[in-house]
Amino acid sequence: MKSADWWVAKDIETGVTTQGETRIEALENLDEAVALHRGESGDVIDTPAKERHVLEALDIDPEEVENARDKTGELPDFMQSDDDVP
Repeated sequence: MKSADWWVAKDIETGVTTQGETRIEALENLDEAVALHRGESGDVIDTPAKERHVLEALDIDPEEVENARDKTGELPDFMQSDDDVP
C-alpha cells in the first residue's frame, strides 16, 4: 500500500508492519522485520569461511565474489543493494 511518499508493507500473520521509499524496499524491510520478530535473525558472518559457507548455500560462486572484490574492491553488482550502486 502506498501512503504519501512511502510504501507500507504488513505481514498479515504476524501483524508486523514496515515502510520503505520503494515497494521493493518496504518488502525487504518486512522480510527482515518478520525474521527478527520470529527470532530468526542469522548469525554474524565475520570470517571468510562463514561467508564462503553462506554463499555456497545460496548457490553463489564464492570465487566470483572474491574475484570481483580483487578486481574492483566491491561486491559483484548482483550482491549490492541500491544504496551501494553509484
